[in-house]
Amino acid sequence: MPSLMTLNPPSPSPSIFKEKESLSQLSSITTAVSYLSAIQRAESRARTRDNPHETPTPALSLSSSITTSSEDIAFNEDDENNCLVNPHTPPTSEQVFTTPHTEFGHCANEAYRCVSKHDYTRPFQVHTIEEPPYYIHFATYISFLILHMLGHLRDFFGKRFAKSHFTHLMPHNGYAPLNSDFDSFFPRRLKRRMDDCYGQPITGVPGRTVLILDRYSPDYNHTQVYTGGKTRALNISSYNYLAFSQGRGSWADAVTESIRRYGVSSCGTRLDSGSNDLHVSAEALIAHFLGTEDALVCSMGFATNSTFIPGLAGKGSLIISDELNHTSMRVGIRQSGAEVRIFKHNNMSSLESLLREVISQGQPKTHRAWKNILVIVEGLYSMEGTLVNLPRIVELKQKYKFYLYIDEAHSIGSLGSRGRGVTDYFNVPPGSIDVLMGTFSKGFGAAGGYIAGSKPLIDALRLRSHSGPYAEAITPSVITQVVVSMASIMGVAPAPQPTKSTLFPSLDSSIVAPKESAEELPGMAPASMLPTWMNLRPSLADGSEARVRMRRLAFNCRYLHMGLKKLGFIVYGHASSPIVPLLIFNPGKLPLFVRMMRARPIPIVVVVVTYPATSFETGRVRLCPSASHTKEDIDIVLRACDEVGGILDMKHGSCERWGIDEVCERAVELVHSV
Repeated sequence: MPSLMTLNPPSPSPSIFKEKESLSQLSSITTAVSYLSAIQRAESRARTRDNPHETPTPALSLSSSITTSSEDIAFNEDDENNCLVNPHTPPTSEQVFTTPHTEFGHCANEAYRCVSKHDYTRPFQVHTIEEPPYYIHFATYISFLILHMLGHLRDFFGKRFAKSHFTHLMPHNGYAPLNSDFDSFFPRRLKRRMDDCYGQPITGVPGRTVLILDRYSPDYNHTQVYTGGKTRALNISSYNYLAFSQGRGSWADAVTESIRRYGVSSCGTRLDSGSNDLHVSAEALIAHFLGTEDALVCSMGFATNSTFIPGLAGKGSLIISDELNHTSMRVGIRQSGAEVRIFKHNNMSSLESLLREVISQGQPKTHRAWKNILVIVEGLYSMEGTLVNLPRIVELKQKYKFYLYIDEAHSIGSLGSRGRGVTDYFNVPPGSIDVLMGTFSKGFGAAGGYIAGSKPLIDALRLRSHSGPYAEAITPSVITQVVVSMASIMGVAPAPQPTKSTLFPSLDSSIVAPKESAEELPGMAPASMLPTWMNLRPSLADGSEARVRMRRLAFNCRYLHMGLKKLGFIVYGHASSPIVPLLIFNPGKLPLFVRMMRARPIPIVVVVVTYPATSFETGRVRLCPSASHTKEDIDIVLRACDEVGGILDMKHGSCERWGIDEVCERAVELVHSV
């Protein structure tokens, strides 16, 4: 049984981080140059084909979309990690890829695609808790017991015999401690032993791969020493679901142009002088994207919930919340002053029985009717990976007449055939949801959040929430990234061409000019909603590139989820979820899993979560596949999990087991069996 008291990694000598031999560097440079040259030629062909009169720009020239540091990084990779830098199969003349393989993997196989939508011929996948053997629970609780016993003993004796190490936890010079030893127990005794697994600094784009800064600790994670080296690793931990956070391309070019035109900050709040035409365009675009009357944006996703929920309910109101709702919603609910009731996670029977009780009993003591009832749920739960049972909850809404608030922080952009979130996934009319909330940091590669709903509601929230009068407006560069990403998902309807009837009204209006451009598809964004200076290349303007990304994401999510289950792991969540929680349970195994994955020949960066973010006994690793990953990348992750999971005794699932080779060979069959 791994013990938390012995899991500190040895302090390596800085000499292990010496630079590679010049011969290895020369080989890497030759490989990289040939690959980047192919990328440059592909981009030139694409630009010439899309616009014959445009002068092609080298894909890897030192333009505003790429920095010198990232260019240098591209030419200093280990030979053993070449699959992270160069694709197994380079793009052919028929395949146009203008993004580095490190940021967005090249995968031209159309078999590795899937559409994200609910199959109504099958019952809704109810979240079930799969339990491990009893000895796993026993070992987990024993680990926490050892941690508490030895930790409190060290605190007890340390305060008496090593006071210099505990001055911040004891009264000194007449000041009371800011943090008590009890409040800081878990950060000191649990997290510090795993600090090398958290907060790993990176450099460059958080795309398919990531460059981590090499570091070591000479004092058991009290401090970290940076060696100056960098390691390229496969990134399976970022929220960059559609891989819109890129260092080059139309997104980066538009952001660069916005900085040139607007500067780096709005320098004001939305109700004062901080609003500009980009905010207005973005809010109109969001409302059109979601199918609502109006929308407003906020500069922080957490603040979107914590500052807007108090404007929706107050004294005399009732808020019914899922027990696993995000902390941001809990903070907003507490600040609202409304009565709060909790129902079991995604359990519609529990919700309905609670609704019957609160409606029949009314307010406490007076038993008066509630002013309003607001049910708050998440579209996709960030720790569990479960999808809300939206069809059933809409039925209950129509029956019991409550207001419905859905947090789509993780589902918007990543779910649904058109990327519209859970309403799109379940084909539920957006008008049946009263308040739609989402963030831009996951599916759009930006930052901030939004609230969408009816116009009277949004107008009221502009004044009643704390974000409007007090929070800094979203910076122009960030809101530009939101506009470009959302427009590329929707597709941009071509601007109407002037006809004889519009130029010369006196002529017969029945004369119709021939259409020279593509027809507008349902749900496309009118060109008038975008700034006139914002130019998207054709594959973005028609939405084709975003559709490919959404289908790649859907395939990767299902493949990783089902692959882990077939290998024998306990995996929570829905198969279509971009959050794949892999249960580890024992806290002593969490840092071991991270370190073993990072120490592999092809390093893999993962994120582990434990108490208090989860319950004591359900520590887990949270894997986040994205559209940037190829099928080969998911194979690498599955093979690594299979090997490390076997060593750490993590395979306790009840699903029929396959071998790792069979899982990789039958990936397409596995994905479409869901």
